[in-house]
This record gives sequence, structure tokens and C-alpha cells, in this order.
Amino acid sequence: MSTPNTEDLIRAAQNEKGVNKYLTYIRLSGPGWLQGAITLGGGSLAGALYLGVVAGFGLLWLQPLAMICGIIMLSAIAYVTLSAGKAPFGLVNTHLSPALGWAWLIATIMANIVWCMPQFNLGRAAVQQNLLPAVGNSNVSTAIICLVILVIGFVVNVLYESEGKGRKIFDLVIKVLVGVIVLSFIAVVFTLFSNGEVDFAGILSGLIPNPALLFSPAASYSELISQSSQPDWWAAKIVNEQRDIIIAAFGTAVGINMTWLLPYSLLKKKWGKVHRGFSIFDLSIGLFIPFFLATSCVVIAAASQFHVKSADVDPAKAAPTIALLQSAYPGDTNAADLELALTLVKRDNFQLANALEPLAGEVVSQTIFGFGVLGMAISTIIILMLMNGLAFQELFGRPGNKNVHYLGCAVSGIAGFAGPFIWKGGAAAALAIPTSVIGGSLIPIAYFTFLLLMNSKKVLGEDRPKGTARLVWNVLMGLATGIATFGSIWVLSGKAHFENWKGMIPVAGLALLLILFAVGTYSFIKNERKS
Repeated sequence: MSTPNTEDLIRAAQNEKGVNKYLTYIRLSGPGWLQGAITLGGGSLAGALYLGVVAGFGLLWLQPLAMICGIIMLSAIAYVTLSAGKAPFGLVNTHLSPALGWAWLIATIMANIVWCMPQFNLGRAAVQQNLLPAVGNSNVSTAIICLVILVIGFVVNVLYESEGKGRKIFDLVIKVLVGVIVLSFIAVVFTLFSNGEVDFAGILSGLIPNPALLFSPAASYSELISQSSQPDWWAAKIVNEQRDIIIAAFGTAVGINMTWLLPYSLLKKKWGKVHRGFSIFDLSIGLFIPFFLATSCVVIAAASQFHVKSADVDPAKAAPTIALLQSAYPGDTNAADLELALTLVKRDNFQLANALEPLAGEVVSQTIFGFGVLGMAISTIIILMLMNGLAFQELFGRPGNKNVHYLGCAVSGIAGFAGPFIWKGGAAAALAIPTSVIGGSLIPIAYFTFLLLMNSKKVLGEDRPKGTARLVWNVLMGLATGIATFGSIWVLSGKAHFENWKGMIPVAGLALLLILFAVGTYSFIKNERKS
């Protein structure tokens, strides 16, 4: 149960009006900020950056929509957890199927370990390229920077396991890191506005959902495509680029491991039924608002500097795309072909910082931007380590055991430490592909699992939503689950083939998706019929 003091504060706040109510809510918030810290990582940064590159302001609406879907499901997870007062892992195993529970656990651990690697790489690069370029990028400086980040991640997780002041310091650290990320990117975009580099009307129009971009290139490519040697080939190429980044952006908004973290952070806070409504506010203030502001700022900055522009790109980087065109249509290419190939070259956050420097100055483009990127890396690493500690406690059947928690933290942290040395080339693909496929396959399964739990009389008893509330929950959760499922099947089917191991993994992902859907449905019906 919740501590009486916390419950009294929540009840008192619910009866207040105006700003005092929300000030109390903000002070008591917590788990939502953990979700914000994990989602504002390298994946969201890269997704937002390339959304701006490939579609300008046209896909500004995408990441907020993905997050709204995620918050619907996280709110349902919070409702189930706070109503039952138990960790969902046991509920899923008991009332649905151990296959669902263990698939969820294993995918979470894989994600925590593998995705820690690029975060360490992102953090050390922010120091070496933006903040302290004088340290160089030798293996020694890389190791020292990564060791400092590892120690920070571990110490902050020790605070999480402590009580009293330690826990409060943990919450404060997470909120400060998220705040640094958001304010850094706001400062960058404010500078662009001041220099007249951003079209405000274009931003507003980009916030209106435009599903046409799922099937056709952004309008700004029209002239170049019409002048190219093979307009149909280029249109298909750009649509495929947009499709992949759309799916990636959805996948990085709410990952499989975020669905694992929320229940445990709620129970750690000793929240109960009285916090069910408050938990939605907590997710909004700690997750949606920081995510929306930070990712939108990155999209705006990237769109203003890179969309349908090529001056910053080395022509050699367009060669692979031109080679693909010539293999499909042997013959001469023209200037428009080269220009299109150059505009589609992926840029990273450091290229964006360099592009901004003439406009924003070194302080904003390198220092402030660098702090934002470093904050992203460190906050994500802290939460990945935290989630792995929680997952290891269930893996070994030792919930609440601090030593097992620290073991899980160390496993993901040490793997992350190795990231800058191995997260490249074939090694990165060998690690990222199966993890992305398995995690992507299980996101709709995690959503579907909680859709079932929300409708389970066995699990929720009298707390199962009734009447209009149940209809609203099911419509919203059904839409979110449907969108996630469509996205997973779309991207997996597009990459599945039998020619090599990379193509076989998406095939396995599709099979896993279908099997677990069937298992979940059968188990739910069977268990709900039991007296």
C-alpha cells in the first residue's frame, strides 16, 4: 500500500483547483520521469534527426503520435499494476501464459544489454567531439570517459536502492538530466528562430498528421524527382527511406523494456489504487512533454539544415545509392540523380552541431548541444542499468534483492562500456538486428498482453473498468495495439527473406509474433472461464 502521507497529499491535491493542484502533482511525480529518461536516448535522437532530413517538417507529428500510443498502454500497465498491487510478470505467468511472461523478460534483458552499447558510444563522442575535443579520441581517452559514465550509472542506481534521501536524490538527478536535455535543444531551436532559419508556419503544418507520407515522398522532392533519370525508382526509394524511419521512430518512442520498468517503479514508490489517475498525469509531465519538446526541436533543427540540401555531404557518400540505381537501370545518371542521392545521406548529431555553428555560434552549437547529447546518453544508461537490475531480480526469482539488482546493473553497464570498441560494422549489425527484431516483435505482444489483463476479471476483480470507461479503455488500447502490430508486421515482412541469416531473423520474428498472439488469446479465454 501507499504510505499514508503520500495518499493524503494526492487526495488533498485532487480537491484543489488551479496551479496548486499541479504543483503538488509535479512534486510527487517520479516514475514518468524514469520513462522520459530512457526514451530520450540515442535512438530517439537519431530517429528525430533523420525524420527532419528525409521529410523536413512533414513528419513532426509522428513521434508525438507514437508517444501518445505508448502512454495509452503505459497508463493501462499502471492501472493494472496499481489495482492488483503486484508485479505484472507474475500476473502474466499465472493468468495468461509463462511463454508471454518469459518472452517479455528475455526481450527486456536483451534490449537493456545491447542498447547500452551505442549509448556509451554516444556519450564518449559528445565529450570528445563537442565538449572537450582537446582530449582526442584515442582508446585511452575513450576508456576513461566510459569508465566515468559507468561509475555515474552505478552510483545513481545505488541511490535508487537506498531509502530516504538517497531515493530523493535519485529522482532529482533524473529530473535534472531530462531538464538539461530539453533545455539544450530548446536553446538550439530558439537560436535558429532568432536567425530566421525556421519557418513557423511549416512547423505548425508539420504537427498535423499526414498519412500520405507513408506512401509518397515529401513534396519538397517533387522537382528533383521529376528531373531525375528514373522518377519511379527515386519515388520508391524515398518512400522506403521514410517507411524505415517511421517504424524506427515508433519503435524508439516506447521500447519493450519501458513496459517492464513502469510497474516496478510504481511498486517501488509504494503507490496504490489512489494513484491510478495521478499516474496518467505523471506520465504526461515526465514522459510526453519532455519527449515532445526534445524530439521536435531535433526534427526542426535537422529539417532547417539538411532537408533537400547537399552542400554538407561528401559526394563519395552518394556512390552506394547511385550504384543501386545503375544496377537496376544500367546507363547514364544525371545531376538530379546525384543531388537526390546526396540529400538522402544520413547525418548524425555531430554533423548537425557542426552545421549549426555558423548560425548559432560555438557555445550553442557545440557546448549546449553537446550537453544535451551527453545528458541523453547518461540518463538512458542509468535507466537501462536500472531496468536490467529489476529484470535480473525476476530472472533469478529474487525480487527486491539488492545484490541481484547490482549484478543486473553491472551486466548491462559493462556491456555498454565495451560498446565504443565493438559497436561498429558487422559486430553492431550482429547485435542490433536480432535485438531490434525480437524487441519490435514483442512490443505489440506486450501491448496485447495488457489489453487482455485490463479485461481480466481474474486479475482485476471489481477494479476491472466498467461501462463507458471499459469501452474507452478498449478502444484506445485496441488502436495503440493495432498501430504497433501493423508497424511490426510491415517492417518485418519488408525485411524477411531466406537468402541469409539476416533475412531469416525477421521471418522468425513474424512467426514469434503470430505464435504469442495465439497463445495469449487461448490462455486468456481458458483462464477466464475457470471458476
